[in-house]
Amino acid sequence: MVSFAAFWAAQRTADVSMIDLMVYRAEGWTVRGGYDLYAMRATHADLPTTYPPFAALLFMPLTLLDVADMRSVATFANLGLLVALVHLTLRLVDRPLHAPRTAATLVIAAVAVWCEPVWTTLRYGQINLLLAVLVLWDLTRREGHRWAGVGIGVAAGIKLTPALFAVFLVLCGLVHGLRRVRRTGRASELWNVWMRQAAVATATFSATALLSAVLLPRDSRRFWGEALFQSGRVGRTEITDNQSLSGVAARLLHTGDPGALWVAAAVTAAVLGLGAATAATLAGQRRLPHASAWGAVACAVTALLISPISWSHHWVWCVPLVLLLGAEAHRRASRRWAAAAAATMAVFCTYALWWVPRDADAARAPELGQSGAQMLLSACYPLAGTAFLVLTAVVALRALRGRRAGDRQTSARRAGGRRQERRATEGVRTAERRRDVRPLRRSRTA
Repeated sequence: MVSFAAFWAAQRTADVSMIDLMVYRAEGWTVRGGYDLYAMRATHADLPTTYPPFAALLFMPLTLLDVADMRSVATFANLGLLVALVHLTLRLVDRPLHAPRTAATLVIAAVAVWCEPVWTTLRYGQINLLLAVLVLWDLTRREGHRWAGVGIGVAAGIKLTPALFAVFLVLCGLVHGLRRVRRTGRASELWNVWMRQAAVATATFSATALLSAVLLPRDSRRFWGEALFQSGRVGRTEITDNQSLSGVAARLLHTGDPGALWVAAAVTAAVLGLGAATAATLAGQRRLPHASAWGAVACAVTALLISPISWSHHWVWCVPLVLLLGAEAHRRASRRWAAAAAATMAVFCTYALWWVPRDADAARAPELGQSGAQMLLSACYPLAGTAFLVLTAVVALRALRGRRAGDRQTSARRAGGRRQERRATEGVRTAERRRDVRPLRRSRTA
């Protein structure tokens, strides 16, 4: 409570504008008035609508509050979502929340509120914590839950980036199913809990798009046929705020259009990230503790890296990332892992990316003339994310090699057991034949 109260006071002292929240409210008014959603401009910054029309439908209740009340409600809601994010992350790393875990959740949230992505999310009134909670709520449900996948589908309906989790689930289900098909020969093994969850997520996302098409047909046509492909609507690629690979490539090349370099980097990151996430998940909890957490966080980091625009506040997934590394450090009792967790926490809590010259309103962004050291500072989130994906791949491959070795040992033990069983059976049969023959020989002799 002390930490949250201090945070509230600091935000009010800084006179935060919650500019994105004001845009959401304007979207709600636009829908209520029946105006063109993707022609709308809001606030002094002349910001457009960038989300699917389904999001604007959800923003309509914001129009029922005045601005001051709306900002207060949004801050309270985001602080509650931060607590929920920590709670779900501890569940994901297999830390059941008894009384001490509840205390741990509150303490972690009290610290996490000061990291740059969370601070900036609340400063702008963003929805990043809501999207992360919807995804983690899905991924922490019991296996085979009927509605598992709804959270991911709704999150993708609000903002398209979480749709990558559905792709991740399909890959997990497909690889697992093909393994089972090779063992059993039954094609029905291709349908499993991952494929079912991906299907529910896809159906939910389709339902959000259909609802938008029925209620907002003009805006739906405009978004899916035009606005979706205009990445410039979101913002300038080269500015420091953009913590995706496209931003790194733009600053490296000193151009606002990184072109082929970004495409190559994004494809590489997608293959590495989704492959590592799938491998970690399929390694299983027995071979790789926290396997589900490794897979989920790797998928989230992949989405942030390959997106054309990932503002710094989109990186609220740093909270699960740091908690996962901390859980691994505790499990392994390793100083190196503890140092890695501390270094990652420092990246997101030191606000280092803002130590470089920046002017978002300049005709030519200062980021286009950065030095090597400034480029490293303004690329700290993508560098940390890439390092995490490499670490996930290494950990997952080691776990899978251990699993294969264990499977070979199990097969060898089973084969040895079958041989011993056959030998014992043959010995019993030989003894029975001898007992049957000896009396016959005595009778003939007699």
